[in-house]
Formats: sequence, structure tokens, C-alpha cells
Amino acid sequence: MEKYYIGVDIGSISTKGIVIDGENNIIASKYLWTEGSPIEATKKVISSLSRELDEKKIRKNIYGIGTTGSARNLIGTVLNANVVKNEITAHAIGTMSRYKDVSTILEIGGQDSKLIIIRNGVVVDYAMNTLCAAGTGAFLSSQAKRLGVEISDLGNIAIKSKNPSKIAARCTVFAESDLVHKAQIGHTKEDLIAGICNSVAHNYLNNLAKGKKLEDKIVFQGGVSKNIGVVKAFENILQKKIYVDENSHLMGALGVAILSKNVNKNGGKLEFDFNIENIEFKTIGSECKGCSNNCEIVSVYKDNILIDKMGGRCEKGNAMQNIG
Repeated sequence: MEKYYIGVDIGSISTKGIVIDGENNIIASKYLWTEGSPIEATKKVISSLSRELDEKKIRKNIYGIGTTGSARNLIGTVLNANVVKNEITAHAIGTMSRYKDVSTILEIGGQDSKLIIIRNGVVVDYAMNTLCAAGTGAFLSSQAKRLGVEISDLGNIAIKSKNPSKIAARCTVFAESDLVHKAQIGHTKEDLIAGICNSVAHNYLNNLAKGKKLEDKIVFQGGVSKNIGVVKAFENILQKKIYVDENSHLMGALGVAILSKNVNKNGGKLEFDFNIENIEFKTIGSECKGCSNNCEIVSVYKDNILIDKMGGRCEKGNAMQNIG
């Protein structure tokens, strides 16, 4: 009997879900916008995976569920996951399953970006940027809107440029101001968009890669990796080939699905019901008064029964009897 494993990557902008088999082949996948509601997005992802498995006439023999991303703890509770892992580990595992000789992972998502350094199959260093938006997908999206261009068209327009505009790469405020100025003095749309792509690459490298050695093989992933203009910008700056997998946007979900498989290698089938769309999960935020940290606690309820609490730095806030 074939065994299958689910991986869900819940980010602030997008939610990704996949089902893999015992050989790490992706059997089903779904990518959609989180839209500020990770639980609702997860319900839609799981529902879509269920339909795809049904269409392929695949039996739903689930032996592992893993979650990663910014809402991994919350969704791990909702799905009763057997593995909850941080994004660095998940992305590294997912990428190494496709590129065993990877040494550098560049990852740019909607709201943040990551750099992962791997040597001999082991993560030896990493960096994350969650503060500066100028090196993320959100910046590209806002500039595309400003120029009246679909975000999906940015890359193809950028590679037509013969003379990319030099756009300030320090932060969104300077970049946007510079973009408006360049447009006013007659720079073409192709040159402006190529300049924006270069700006994202420069900002990423200046913020995350400063002082770090980016060795081959370099793999680029996250939603922004689908933008050929940014890929070419990295290649021109680094003078190295950049590899982009066809499933580059699913690497976190893939990695945590693999981890769930590894954890449950000799375990039994999970009692997982794909029909979670009509199950009501409610989250309530509160502030723990147990000490001076005043941690923000998230309480998760299913059918008005408290099933988990998270967010505290100690057990005072996360204790199940401490409902407040």
C-alpha cells in the first residue's frame, strides 16, 4: 500500500500545500493567497488537495503531516501535524531533495526573504530579512501596479531592456521616489522594470549576503524566483548560474512533508479527515499576566473547546488551564 505525506507552508502572503509519496514525488499541490486568514486558506488548500487525489483515483493513505511558515504552530494544531518545523529547515530539506549539491539557497517571498548556506548537506549559516520590504515580492507587486503592469509580466518585460535604469536599492521609499523621477525624465518602461529587478537583487545581497560567501550551486526559490528579470539580475551581479526549480514556490511545503515522512518511517496511518472545510476553528488573542514579559497568547478553539495555546515564552502563558 502506497503511503502519502502532506506538507503545508503557511506564509503571510501565500499558503502552499502538497502531497508526496514515499519517493518524494509531488502527487498533488496547491498555491493560493493567505489573505490574512491562515486557517481559511489552509481549509481551501486541503480541500483542493483532496479533490486532486480523488481525480487521480489515489487512496488517501496519509502517514504524515508537516507544517512550516509563519503560522506553522497554529496550522500544526489545526491539522494535528506530526511535524512542525521552521522555514530554514524546511526549505533546506526540500531543496536538497532536488539538488543534492546545493551550497546556497536564495529565497524571496511576498513579505520576507531568506539566505541559507549549506556545506556538505548541512546548514551552516542563514539570514532572514523581515523588516526591509525593498527586497521582497511585495515591493515588486506595488511597483508593477504603479507602472500599470501585471506582476506576472514583469520578468518578460525586464529582459527586453538594453539599458536598465539605476533605481536606489536601499529601501522602498528611496526606490519609489527614484522610480517616479526616472519615469518623469523619460526612461522607458522596460528600463524601469529591469532597474526594479536589479534593485531587488542588490537589496537582497546587501542586506542578507554581506560578508557571506555564495558558492555554487546556487538555487533561487520563493514566489519571486518565477520572475525571470530578478533571476537574470542575480546572475549578472554574481556572475554565476542561478538554478530555479519548476516547483521553487513549493520547496518549504516539500521539505516539511519529507520531514513528516522521516519522523513517521515506521509509524502507522494517521487518522486524518480531509473534510475540514466545515469544521469551525476559532482563535482568540490575549495577553498573559504571568510575568513582566506580557506575552501575546493565541488560544485555538475547535467546537468551543480549547485545543491549544501558543505564543508564550514559558509555560505560564501556554498552560491549557490558563484560559484568559
